[in-house]
Amino acid sequence: MASITIRNLDNDVKARLRVRAVGNGRSMEEEEARLTPGDAVGANAEKRDLASIIRLYFGPTNGVGLELRPRSGSREPPSFD
Repeated sequence: MASITIRNLDNDVKARLRVRAVGNGRSMEEEEARLTPGDAVGANAEKRDLASIIRLYFGPTNGVGLELRPRSGSREPPSFD
């Protein structure tokens, strides 16, 4: 495995990376130095569009089927007289 050194990293960026890592229950090295760059270049995930991701979790093959109610006439708009 390769190693890298990041010089002149802004203190604010480092602090935000640390907070993000803690929020995800990981060390800063594991979360931000290993996982985030891999995600940025697409090393850990295949490319999918939003519609395919939604179908993956909420499609009819996953037991989510909703009955749509028939539409009724629209109501009168409010009057501000």
